[in-house]
Amino acid sequence: MDQFKENIQKWALIDSKLKTINEHTKKLRTMKNELSESISQYMTENNLADKKINLPTGEVRLAEKKEYSTLSFSYIELCLENIISDKSQIDFIMNYLREQREVSITQELRLISK
Repeated sequence: MDQFKENIQKWALIDSKLKTINEHTKKLRTMKNELSESISQYMTENNLADKKINLPTGEVRLAEKKEYSTLSFSYIELCLENIISDKSQIDFIMNYLREQREVSITQELRLISK
């Protein structure tokens, strides 16, 4: 039983450390995104979009990145409405997709703050 209590305490300590690290990571990510936006804007405005900037760790380039919106049920339904006129068929497809989703159930420990 002592080992169990010790493991719980270790787990809670690690959980607390991870929260701190994640908060710090989030702040760093926000700062990086703000700097990225500023640098990208400067490079674009000053015709440097095709240039590369050499750093000791590598090189920085401005690149285009394609980002797709999430494939949500509302998006799928909207697309189906564009190609299928029968609302009952759309409802049938949407219900089928919802019911056929793969679901996995796992157990996890959670720390509920007081």
